[in-house]
Amino acid sequence: MPKQSTRRKVLLGSGAALALGAAVGRAPGAKAQGTPTLKVMTFPGITNFPIFAAQHKGLFAKHGIAMELLYTPNSRTQREGLAKGDHQIIHTASDNPVAMVELAKADTVIVTGGDHGFNQIIVQPEINSLAELRGKTVVVDAPNTAFALLLYKALKDSGLNKGDYVAKSVGGTDQRLEAMTKDKTNLAGIMGIPFVFRATAAGLKDFGPAYQSIGAYQSDCTAVMRDWAKANSDTLVRYIKAIVEARRWLLDPANKAEATALLVERLKLTPDLAARAYATVSHPTTGFAKDAKIDMAGFRNVLKLRAEIEGQWGGNPPAPEKYLDMSYYDKALAGL
Repeated sequence: MPKQSTRRKVLLGSGAALALGAAVGRAPGAKAQGTPTLKVMTFPGITNFPIFAAQHKGLFAKHGIAMELLYTPNSRTQREGLAKGDHQIIHTASDNPVAMVELAKADTVIVTGGDHGFNQIIVQPEINSLAELRGKTVVVDAPNTAFALLLYKALKDSGLNKGDYVAKSVGGTDQRLEAMTKDKTNLAGIMGIPFVFRATAAGLKDFGPAYQSIGAYQSDCTAVMRDWAKANSDTLVRYIKAIVEARRWLLDPANKAEATALLVERLKLTPDLAARAYATVSHPTTGFAKDAKIDMAGFRNVLKLRAEIEGQWGGNPPAPEKYLDMSYYDKALAGL
């Protein structure tokens, strides 16, 4: 596992955000003396927009939360760190906590939804069909979780089964983009915003949504260890309140200009690309889920995908409630 110093991190406290490796907006409010600091690990990208907004508007401080934002290099580091208590909260693809429960036997639970991932299949410019990837290399994060399964499904629908291509594990989306731009033999991968913008600017081809053959898909979620949630229920509820309130702020059309400027600052986008990103996440039907509500149909499809591609549960997925505890979310919404 990489040393902590190699991770880009953002520390909220003393009325400011300290950025290491990324520019960070100044957060109003101050950390109260004795307030515990939550370590929250995510992947870089647009799904962190609500966290950026909560920092920008001082909403963590408002709800009595101090937090440290850590960007993970890959899902394995994120999952293993959560299980060990290195960090307390993860924002991640919903298949990752499922994999923690089923593969690592770690009692992880999903406590909010988020979005469908805004994931696109990115290919080298000479690729005109996924069937052309037979015998070729595609890049993934972990080879048996989350967006890798989305890619395998798209390849399967194009007539390619496992063994018909090489899946190279290189890490998170930024690592996948680097792998594809530096080595043209890496022919395909899945990427979200803003990496899709950077990929196409670098000459790679956007091959369309990664989940188009699946339908509804629950990508982003908030997950914690079940025992930690029980022991820190009030803290978790206050954290969810801040996130939900931040989502309401950034999706309010009255805040469009300020929210878009925040994307320019935090994701280092041009104003035009920030406007495109904001339009994507604020779309009334395909953007961020209202109040980070879980999409049950989408989550059932996540389980069906794992059953189909990995053969989990003998091909018959269990009820989604096994991996969910919405009691903290419900309490947070009732208090807003």
